Amino acid sequence: MDPQDSVALKPPATFESQLQILKSRGLIIEDEDLAIRALQRINYYRLSAYGLSLKRNDQFFEGVTFSQIHALYEFDHRFRYLIMDMTEQVEIAFRTQISYHIAHTYGVLGHLQSVHFENEGYHSLFVNELDKEVRRSQEIFIKYHFDKYGGLIPVWVAVEVLSFGALSKLFSNMKSIDKNHIAKTNYRAPAVYLESWLKCLSYIRNICAHYGRIYNRPLTSKPRLNDQSKKMGIQQNKIFADIYVLKQLIPDRDKWSDFVIRLEALVSAYEEVVELERIGFPGNWEDILIK
Repeated sequence: MDPQDSVALKPPATFESQLQILKSRGLIIEDEDLAIRALQRINYYRLSAYGLSLKRNDQFFEGVTFSQIHALYEFDHRFRYLIMDMTEQVEIAFRTQISYHIAHTYGVLGHLQSVHFENEGYHSLFVNELDKEVRRSQEIFIKYHFDKYGGLIPVWVAVEVLSFGALSKLFSNMKSIDKNHIAKTNYRAPAVYLESWLKCLSYIRNICAHYGRIYNRPLTSKPRLNDQSKKMGIQQNKIFADIYVLKQLIPDRDKWSDFVIRLEALVSAYEEVVELERIGFPGNWEDILIK
């Protein structure tokens, strides 16, 4: 279809026009020059999403300012990086644990043999995805294995080019005995929980890696939680549930304590604009994360 034949779209708005639109909807602009500079750095639709909870019927509540919306954007920006830091540690650990188990149980190329996995069709898709990642990888260790071993890539090398999502799918398709061994050896949670948690954390990592909004965002990938967790008021479709999951997966208590301290400092710095219920934080969230 010719784009010209489609329904007419709105013409592009200048930064000044964008500001006027916000003003017409009742947003208070304290400093127009600062607001224009912010819009020059942050796409209008990206920034305006942080005002969704501050208006009704496309009109901002009385007293809402541009600075409030910009502060929520800055909070979310810093919040994402805190979560990414901890998610990275979980991801790296799982790469190690999965590849170690496969290599020592099924051999260095055990990840390529469908007999070691539950679903042959899913495994075939995994192998195809792995092959694409290997061929487009610019990593020196991949080139080394092509030059020295004719392209045979051992599992502990292969996992390093997989996306977190692909790693999650690999774990999900492992046989129950193998998933249970990894769970029992490294964590205090059953394999069925780990499978759900990996899927959800890969989803969160993808949002963060693409600078997506976490604040006031219902999450479609929900981690499996036990009844005790739900009784604590943890909502599965809010980001706090994933933070709670991270607590279960970070064995280094010093690193976890440092994360909680940084999180407390961040929330404190933005307490005047952040509504904690928008990100699923219960009233006693600090106690939940520290205990």
